Amino acid sequence: MRIGAHLREDTDPLSTANELGIDVFQMFVTDPQGWKKPTPRPDAEAIRDSAIDVVVHSSYQINVASLNNRLRMPSRKAVEQQATSAAELGAFGLVVHGGHLRDGEDAKEGFANWRKLFDRQVDKGGFGVPILIENTAGGDHAMARTLESIDRLWESVGDFDQAGFCLDTCHAWAGGEDLVGLVERVKGITGRIDLVHLNNSRDEFDSGRDRHANLGDGHIEPAVLAAVAKAAGAPVILETPADGIPDDLKYLRDAL
Repeated sequence: MRIGAHLREDTDPLSTANELGIDVFQMFVTDPQGWKKPTPRPDAEAIRDSAIDVVVHSSYQINVASLNNRLRMPSRKAVEQQATSAAELGAFGLVVHGGHLRDGEDAKEGFANWRKLFDRQVDKGGFGVPILIENTAGGDHAMARTLESIDRLWESVGDFDQAGFCLDTCHAWAGGEDLVGLVERVKGITGRIDLVHLNNSRDEFDSGRDRHANLGDGHIEPAVLAAVAKAAGAPVILETPADGIPDDLKYLRDAL
């Protein structure tokens, strides 16, 4: 099992990954809070040739489900651009949040917009890497908070080869999904889990709040988190507070 961490705003992620002794790391290819097109990285070849695997997390403001053209259109473009940059790094996927709609909007249209993201890219030869759709924590109009919404989303995109799934444990907990047996329930819908974001939660079950904690510090039993990682059989990325990542890695390696 490949275990690693998200390396935030790290100018030399490969060195940090080697220092941590991890098998895989997650990174951004542009400002996660902006719309800037990614620029080529001087260390791209080194990352691509490394034995350490890499996955890219997309910018946070991307919302391909949106019914607002001024948000949906740049979101589609950003996914395409960031997937291309991810491919240049040899990444195995681009993580994209499920997105959300506004109050009163029809969820059916949001799921249709997800399908259009993949549909429109077919004529361009597809994306540079698979798009790993991540479940989200809060919002009554989220596209991927509950298993029911994930089921509806997968009905729209599940037949595309480049549609993958990223399971975030903090998001699931905050979204009101019991983590015990969750892997089996998710796979029953998607048929796959391509990546796990293994995070504890600073908040109570079904809080709707996305605040990550280190594995031993939150409201989720660490053993439950380790069980999710084991059952998923997918690469694991810790998105926990940076100071506690070495301890998180040790706990997880010992537990597995």
